[in-house]
Amino acid sequence: MTQHVNPDPEPERSTGLEPGGGVPPGETPPAESSMPEAGPRETHNPPKGWAKAPLTLILLLVAVVAAFFLVYALVLLL
Repeated sequence: MTQHVNPDPEPERSTGLEPGGGVPPGETPPAESSMPEAGPRETHNPPKGWAKAPLTLILLLVAVVAAFFLVYALVLLL
């Protein structure tokens, strides 16, 4: 039978830890929002929103489906 080793380090032996197991300030990396210029500037693919043709086709399809269900409901009632 193999011996199972605990992967968690012992707080007493870990470097950079305070006596309660806490991490002192400066030991952890800064958060993403506190880093200026965190990534490259993206200029080749700026957002432009929805194009007029696809939005018109989607709205037309929604109107056709809604009209179908309205007529179907009227046929069932009458």
